[in-house]
Amino acid sequence: MIINSLLDTDLYKFTMMQVVLHQFPNTQVEYRFKCRNQGVDLRPYATEIQQAINQLCQLRFTQDELDYLASLPFIQSNFIDYLRYFQLNPDNVRIETNQELDIIIQGSWFHTILFEVPVLAIVNEIYCQHQMPEPDYPEARQRLKAKIDQIQALTQPELFKFSDFGSRRRFSKIWQQEMITTLAENVPNSLIGTSNVYFAKQLGLMPIGTMAHEFLQAAQSLGPRLVDSQKFALQTWANEYRGQLGIALSDVCGMDAFLRDFDAYFAKLYDGARQDSGDPIEWGDKLIQHYQQLGIDPKTKRMVFSDGLTIPKAIEIFHYFKDKAQVSFGIGTNLSNDFGIKALQIVIKMTQCQGQPVAKISDSPGKLMCHDQSYLNYLRQVFQL
Repeated sequence: MIINSLLDTDLYKFTMMQVVLHQFPNTQVEYRFKCRNQGVDLRPYATEIQQAINQLCQLRFTQDELDYLASLPFIQSNFIDYLRYFQLNPDNVRIETNQELDIIIQGSWFHTILFEVPVLAIVNEIYCQHQMPEPDYPEARQRLKAKIDQIQALTQPELFKFSDFGSRRRFSKIWQQEMITTLAENVPNSLIGTSNVYFAKQLGLMPIGTMAHEFLQAAQSLGPRLVDSQKFALQTWANEYRGQLGIALSDVCGMDAFLRDFDAYFAKLYDGARQDSGDPIEWGDKLIQHYQQLGIDPKTKRMVFSDGLTIPKAIEIFHYFKDKAQVSFGIGTNLSNDFGIKALQIVIKMTQCQGQPVAKISDSPGKLMCHDQSYLNYLRQVFQL
């Protein structure tokens, strides 16, 4: 069984899910799967993927798992009450094999939000099993050791802070656990946690995460005006968490549009921002300049980098910004799926909310995902892109 716990997902799915319960309980959404790798055909694995999703939909939260979630300071008791009876429904997922593998998830936002990460992990693990039936663990361990050596070679390695963000594109659950355990043993002052709630619980680490793109995308439909959707999402988040979980996601409509909305009120209210597309140095320089123009000391704010990072790339960014702001990193595929085979670049993104199209226009053109060109043109016009 590929997924055997509903905690085996990223923390921000639960933090967003709680906001959905409290503020958008009747919202209907659609998500779609996309493989960005050219020439990779996932259709032969459709039956295996469907079987694994059916197994996922049999899971329920255990009392021990609910107790762990309830121990997190930002999780409320009535959310736990709903999770007590929560179960994913396979009727909300449709798999098609026309031109390529397509996975469509439709239904209530509250009841479908937990599909994304485990479904991606299922697709990835099944694909990897077929590509490498006998996993080359010695090679993976050697590659991981080289990354640990690079961190330990830093003058002050304890200042380099990073988290595991590798759940959705991991080689396997077994490897992710070994990888996190190895990092925790060898660079305990650098590894600050993991986005995976299951492993945070099992290994005694801090669960890491705030919001994902879907939250700001949904606001394009749920907010009063499209032009105000980012501000609506940021305010809604602040209303829910009252100063906790204060890292804003910056690239749903591009960094420039984000900064226009990230005024003095939000810049002071939020602890920092996360970069997930575009050039990280350019992004960081813009954010620092923005803080300075608002009279805010950038050293009091956190910049989180999480876009396709390797350890050397993260170290390069760290050296550039370490004296200018608080810096941390979320490193995913390069840690959780580095076995010498080309890793899949797969995503599941929200494409509709309340029957209306929504989209992410990031600072990396390849990350664009929208099935309605007229809406995309309108979104670009509204946000002056």
